[in-house]
Amino acid sequence: MPDSGSFELKRMNLAEVRAANFEVAVLPLGATEPHNLHLAYGTDVFEGTTIGRHVCQAATALGGRVVLLPTIPFGTETNLQEFPLAINLNPSTINLVITDIVRSLEKSGIRKLLILNSHGGNDLKPVLRELYPQSEVRLFLCNWYQTIADVSREILENPDDHAGEMETSFMLAFHPETVARKPDGSLAADAGQKKPSRFEAVNQGWINISRPWHLLTTNSGAGNPHAASAEKGERLMAALVARVGKFLAELSASEIDSRFPF
Repeated sequence: MPDSGSFELKRMNLAEVRAANFEVAVLPLGATEPHNLHLAYGTDVFEGTTIGRHVCQAATALGGRVVLLPTIPFGTETNLQEFPLAINLNPSTINLVITDIVRSLEKSGIRKLLILNSHGGNDLKPVLRELYPQSEVRLFLCNWYQTIADVSREILENPDDHAGEMETSFMLAFHPETVARKPDGSLAADAGQKKPSRFEAVNQGWINISRPWHLLTTNSGAGNPHAASAEKGERLMAALVARVGKFLAELSASEIDSRFPF
């Protein structure tokens, strides 16, 4: 695990924060929800926190002045409510939470924020649009799983939707103690198959819906996890560090002027 004492807010004291002169805040946003039968409910929280630590460490090494905020552990779960203890925050609630955090950053003199999102159900572009004319803080959004979509296609046998090969590889690499196995050592998971809609337009992606996951999946998994490995998780993390860490360092060094971010 990276040494995060110099940039992780929850580990710092007031004297350290006053001396740091941070330029960029990173806010990981997760969820608390089922991930098939083998991954923990906090998978998105583990991912957001761990990825945040790695990319902030990389940015700090490049001279960036970045602070990692505590991970928000809840996300939008309106379409997983038939599964027990899928803890929901409505999109309007998340927008209010982010708005309040932005106001706090603004008060503290931090004018650049990267939202590091780990949950596909969190639709965050509306809050970026709403806050743009209202705040001096410039917001950026990173859905990390989209950031490395091209790398995922090269590394993974079955690029997935939820609790599949990608997330399982991450957890095997960085939080293996949370991955449940059968007595024979195999993953305690089903194949993560998704049921098709009766409407071909929905299956092809021409028409979008909010998918009811208790009808879409068997045990909430949408993607086959059984080819996952820790080595794949480490390669995916390396790609994220190279891309997001570099971006954060560039963002830290960039002056906010009348043309920012162009």
